[in-house]
Amino acid sequence: MTQHWWTRVTVGCTTGLAITGMTIVGVVAQPAANRGTFGAPGAGAWVTAWATSQQALGDTAVTNATVRLIARVTIPGETVRIRLDNGYGADSVRIGRAALAYRVQGPLVAAGSTKPLTFGGAVDAILPPGGTLWSDPVAMPVLAQQDLAISLFIPGQNVRPSQHTNAVVTSYRTPNGGGDRTADESRAPFTETLTATWWLKSVEVQSSAAAGTIVAFGDSITDGTCTMLDAHDRWVDVLSVRLGLDYDAALRAGRPAKLKAIINEGIGGNTVTREVQPLPDSTPAVERLERDVLSHHGITDVIVFIGTNDLRREGTVAQITTGLSAIISRIRAAGTASGGTPPRVVGVTMIPRHNVAPSPNNTGWNDEKSRRRREVNEWIRTKAGFDAVLDFDAMVRDAKQPDLIQPPLNCGDGIHPSPAGYYTIGRAIPLAAFGSDGR
Repeated sequence: MTQHWWTRVTVGCTTGLAITGMTIVGVVAQPAANRGTFGAPGAGAWVTAWATSQQALGDTAVTNATVRLIARVTIPGETVRIRLDNGYGADSVRIGRAALAYRVQGPLVAAGSTKPLTFGGAVDAILPPGGTLWSDPVAMPVLAQQDLAISLFIPGQNVRPSQHTNAVVTSYRTPNGGGDRTADESRAPFTETLTATWWLKSVEVQSSAAAGTIVAFGDSITDGTCTMLDAHDRWVDVLSVRLGLDYDAALRAGRPAKLKAIINEGIGGNTVTREVQPLPDSTPAVERLERDVLSHHGITDVIVFIGTNDLRREGTVAQITTGLSAIISRIRAAGTASGGTPPRVVGVTMIPRHNVAPSPNNTGWNDEKSRRRREVNEWIRTKAGFDAVLDFDAMVRDAKQPDLIQPPLNCGDGIHPSPAGYYTIGRAIPLAAFGSDGR
């Protein structure tokens, strides 16, 4: 018997937004340069090919040093630009020099591949506190699943980075005092490593092959807790590779084809709302939606997979469903307001979470929270108004004990999938869930 892990739901596009009984804090209008685009991209349009979610101000103090950040783009392209954010920085950051290159291994880049980056024609620029900085475009052909090395020279003193903390990818830096090594293509100066991503928000491409961008918007199970460092084995990564293989197969068969990028906007521990206890330790989804979803380019689909941490923090079913309804409405409204095609909004059911006793700053998990999880999941499947639903719960739950994760797919903490669990999810997602209708 064939198991179907998804359903497609036809809904009207809502342009209004009504929120009752909840507070949305910190949502601000985006500058024009930060407003996203929606629908299948036309010729010459920018498409977000890689991205991450900043979540905190890092503790590391950077002084007169170069960082080499690694980003794997998910579609091919002919021209590239980068976006830097200083979302959690209280001070301006001077970018003394920047460069883009093909990464080979570790901090080593392909000989002769380095392209200097400019910002408004200048080789250096100021990244303001809370602000965004775009590089100028650079002609540089890239492949899908190719690692790019983005090198930033930070000439300032004791500069703390705005960062994504759990990148699950190793990046590199010179020691403090190492100076400008953005043009150095060797490994030699980059003797220190980091597994956070500093300042880099996204990589965009102009691509004749692009059908648009899928945004995966979620918590630690999207971010990749319990995956292997540098293995690119999150469910998002597995899905990206499958999309690429399907695209290649179509080309080999002589069929016209386009490829969708997929970007990871997950944050470990993230919640839908702020109305939980203990308070969330990252900006909730309703507050970061503009920054982490609606500011991207070529958005055709948004996968919304979040809620388990609200339940863990004593959130109610009503708080979660109200927050998710607001997210759905705001995504559709942004697409309509832009004049583009509203993105397809894909819901995801929450996977099981095993009971655990409370501890300091953690209210634990119990049978009542599992009951609430099942109630929210039923709402996601039948009432939420998503365009489609991916049933991650059904993919990984134990057949005999459906409030538990199958043992081989459990990381061991009763919360996250194991690498095999992530693969199971990524492999089970039907590519047809993202359609071929140009959205």
